[in-house]
Amino acid sequence: MDFFISPAYAQGAAPAGGGLLTFLPLLLMIAVMYFLFIRPQQKRVKEHAAMVGALKKGDEVVTNGGLGGSITKVNDAFITLEVSESVEVNVQKQAIATLLPKGTLKSL
Repeated sequence: MDFFISPAYAQGAAPAGGGLLTFLPLLLMIAVMYFLFIRPQQKRVKEHAAMVGALKKGDEVVTNGGLGGSITKVNDAFITLEVSESVEVNVQKQAIATLLPKGTLKSL
């Protein structure tokens, strides 16, 4: 009958396994979430910030929107991409998704 009705204990008597054992599943879930989600995301953010900080004139990049081009100017918050001959576009630095190897866009 313990399935439907929880047993009533006398005052001062606690069920076995109380205390820290009660919080163990919660602590385990927090640890798993940290190592599976939070830590890898922080690593990706650091790598992206380092890549954006190292952008220079002549690098070939692709934006988050899929626009590819060669960098012609670098400012504090914006870069200028040359997407084709005499066509330049200003893009925020944070919108850069990937840095391509040199010569990738010219081979297309």
